[in-house]
Amino acid sequence: MAETESAATESGFKLSAVWIIPLLALLLGVFLVVQAWLTEGPEIEIHFKTASGLEQGKTRIKYRNVDIGVVDKVRLNNNFEGVVATAKLDRHATPLLREDTRFWVVTARVGINSITGLDTLLSGAYIQLAPGEGALGVRVFEALEQPPLTPAGAPGLRLELTSEHAASVSAGDDVLYKGFKVGRVESRTFDPRERLVRYAIFIDAPYHELVNSAVRFWDVSGFEVSAGADGFQVETGSIDTMLLGGVAFELPGEVSAGSPVAAGTSFRLYDTYGEIHENPYNYGTYFVVKFSQSIKGLLPGAPVEYRGIPVGQVERILLRESMEGARFRDSNGRSEPIPVLIYVEPARLELPDQAESVNSFREAILAGVDQGLRASLENGNLLTGAKYIGVDFFPAAEPAQVGQFNEYTVIPTIDTGLAQIQQKVVAVLNKVNDLPLGDTVGNLNDAIASLDRILAEVQSLLAQDGTQNLPGQLGDTLQELTQLLAAVAPGSPTYESIDSSLLRLNRALAEFEALMDTLSEQPNALVLPSSITADPEPEAPK
Repeated sequence: MAETESAATESGFKLSAVWIIPLLALLLGVFLVVQAWLTEGPEIEIHFKTASGLEQGKTRIKYRNVDIGVVDKVRLNNNFEGVVATAKLDRHATPLLREDTRFWVVTARVGINSITGLDTLLSGAYIQLAPGEGALGVRVFEALEQPPLTPAGAPGLRLELTSEHAASVSAGDDVLYKGFKVGRVESRTFDPRERLVRYAIFIDAPYHELVNSAVRFWDVSGFEVSAGADGFQVETGSIDTMLLGGVAFELPGEVSAGSPVAAGTSFRLYDTYGEIHENPYNYGTYFVVKFSQSIKGLLPGAPVEYRGIPVGQVERILLRESMEGARFRDSNGRSEPIPVLIYVEPARLELPDQAESVNSFREAILAGVDQGLRASLENGNLLTGAKYIGVDFFPAAEPAQVGQFNEYTVIPTIDTGLAQIQQKVVAVLNKVNDLPLGDTVGNLNDAIASLDRILAEVQSLLAQDGTQNLPGQLGDTLQELTQLLAAVAPGSPTYESIDSSLLRLNRALAEFEALMDTLSEQPNALVLPSSITADPEPEAPK
């Protein structure tokens, strides 16, 4: 029995003290692996143009000057046109990796405006992280070639400026409002397809509220000198913009404030301050007016006025479009009217400079035609013969409708001023010309010839010696005279014809006399419409 127990004891498993240390090391290793797995941060790829400033295992990634990762490996990309840097970040930096997060290499840079990155001369270059506000979970990023001038998520408004040629404006230049810095130029690129230079600018909050659809941007690099009757005027920006370049914006004095704009809105960059006043409005619309009279003196650029208020200008005379059918007269034999294209801007009537104002203005024009709204050709200068187009209401105008010429709306026209007076004079002369003066004079000539013949017979009768036949001949003569007088007596056809002709002549002369009286009282009536004066009141007896 004792031998059996001794054998069982010898064959049982005993843990030697030698195994304790390896087991503890194994448990510690598992703990460290699990802890490393739990605390390990994300691995990301950053694509660069070159590997300048990048070193494997040394180049740090920083945010707010705190180390949050390191570059593990640097290699060429698959097409050998760039560099891919693989980096490990701390786990707590994971929320910083968003869709619009930006990376760039920080090195010592000497620019016109500033000197940055001097600390890298001792510590070496590093990668700067700027967190975005997009979606989480992104692990591949494109690095920036230049450091961003505006931090991601900064409050403000980012806009675009376009110009047909490169101005003396570059990235980093100031954006000014009334001489005060309110933003900066972030980048300058050239669009080869549109052949435009594009500038990205950022307006800091709260100054972005100064921007609306009616503001104008211009280049304030250097200074602008203009001479006028009141002397010389010099327009400059700040000292920095005079030497380095910059952009300024403001609302032209004659323009009303527009509507707020969204981020990314594009504006034109004017070359000088004076150019923003040459054509200060952005929105307008086209109309066509047709004139049957001569348009000599009406040139492109001539003003279009509404009751004396400039609202637009003449764009061009549509000769090519009007002569497509090679017709000079219509089906009724009248001369084909000449179409004139005009451009009007609702903002000149102190309406907001926006698309909604254009629609409202067109609706007002269409409704005004039914109330007598007409366009007319007016004399602007009697010495030069220059003309302009006036738009006004004429309640007594004949009914007309809005027409269509190609894609343009046609506003009905009316003759005024000298043209209207000419029409009245022509009408009077036409009435005089229509009188049957030829027939009347012919009848009078026949009557006078008959009287001459009778008198000749009487003289011949008196000259004869035989007067015994005188009574008979005299009776015959008196009978012929009686018949002649009866032909021209009241009630006879000849008398009625003569009376009607003289009545028409008197009326025509009366109208002509009234015209002469008007010209005598108002010599300028041939140019300006004459006003009807009230009948004078008789004075009370003294």
